[in-house]
Amino acid sequence: MPLTYLNAISPIDGRYRNKVENLAPFFSEEGLIMYRVKVEIEYFIALCEIPLPQLSSFDTSLFSKLRTIYLNFSTEDAQKIKDIENITNHDVKAVEYFIKEKFDDLNLGIYKEFIHFGLTSQDINNTAVPLSINDAFDEVYYPQLALLLQKLRQLSTDWAAIPMLARTHGQPASPTRLGKEIYVFIERIEQQIKQVQNIPYAAKFGGATGNFNAHKVAYPNIDWKAFGTNFVEKVLGLHHSFPTTQIEHYDHLAGIFDGLKRINTILIDLNRDIWTYVSMDYFKQKIKEGEVGSSAMPHKVNPIDFENSEGNLGMANAIFEHLAAKLPISRLQRDLTDSTVLRNVGVPFAHTIIAFNSTLKGLNKLVLNEVKFAEDLENNWAVVAEAIQTILRREGYPNPYEALKGLTRTNEKITQQSMAKFIEELDISTALKLELKSISPSNYTGI
Repeated sequence: MPLTYLNAISPIDGRYRNKVENLAPFFSEEGLIMYRVKVEIEYFIALCEIPLPQLSSFDTSLFSKLRTIYLNFSTEDAQKIKDIENITNHDVKAVEYFIKEKFDDLNLGIYKEFIHFGLTSQDINNTAVPLSINDAFDEVYYPQLALLLQKLRQLSTDWAAIPMLARTHGQPASPTRLGKEIYVFIERIEQQIKQVQNIPYAAKFGGATGNFNAHKVAYPNIDWKAFGTNFVEKVLGLHHSFPTTQIEHYDHLAGIFDGLKRINTILIDLNRDIWTYVSMDYFKQKIKEGEVGSSAMPHKVNPIDFENSEGNLGMANAIFEHLAAKLPISRLQRDLTDSTVLRNVGVPFAHTIIAFNSTLKGLNKLVLNEVKFAEDLENNWAVVAEAIQTILRREGYPNPYEALKGLTRTNEKITQQSMAKFIEELDISTALKLELKSISPSNYTGI
């Protein structure tokens, strides 16, 4: 059965494919193969630049031709490698054989045994994967998150002056401003981005058990540790983990996944807050012609974008959680459990991107209902009690907290009139009474 959007098992490659297809160059099987080819080619070029004695005659003007093998990598190339893998039953060895065929085509057959020279498959995988993740961050993740943050900044600015009744423990509390409450999420996300960006994309590169055994025995006079560090850090732009076992220890990668999980958690918090504000009628939602909110109730416009985002963020976090907990653990010098797990790295990224888009879509639908904001403030004059008792403390008035407590902790509704009456009966100066009466739920919003 040919794979289509309708018969794909995962909704990422089915229902949501059009939302995440820009991740395919980094996290698909074809993308992983391309990154493996890139590492193999760059490694061969690096050996030529030492140069190894047997590679000293290699025409360096051909480096650009070698690089076209991965720069012009095609689906047909990926399929050739998969066909070879069907015979070898080894994915990285199939890449090696593919490149050797390319060398034959370029009449470079005498050099082809230095493809994958002294390496284990993990030297290729543990560099290809962080390369792909790094590129996905730069080309997809950060731009998508930046769009979401840009929208939040716009809303925070647009709504900077909108007073709002706060709710702590679900109960009316000291008023705040809507723009400030949005800005809280911007600040939280930006702090986490800084932390994630400070974690290096690390890679292992050192042969079968990480000690450059094969390299050292073949060429004992070369500083292979210096070569490996230069190759990983200067050529590939990653951080060289050393010493390691046969695999990268993934501690840094686990830190990245934990950081992404925190960003997603912050967005879950945002989604739930906005969802609640919609339910409180603080926001209306723009209606699109032809859309159906409920199959049974024609009047409904549901906050489905925030719900969709929350669900996808939860899926992403569950997988990020497993990746961060599992990858740093490997029996002795290595086991194969990391291999199958790493093939799923793109899955939480896809769910995350779907969520970013859904939250952004939901935010773009919001219509501010200022009347409801003002109505809630006017119906909750009790929240200025904190302000009044604080000023009375400043003036040395006896037991101000207790006086306001007696007024507000009753079943009687506190109104502007009842609050004014309470102030008028206080034994204080006229000027102080005027100061207290000037405080209202809509202007008691702090800095």
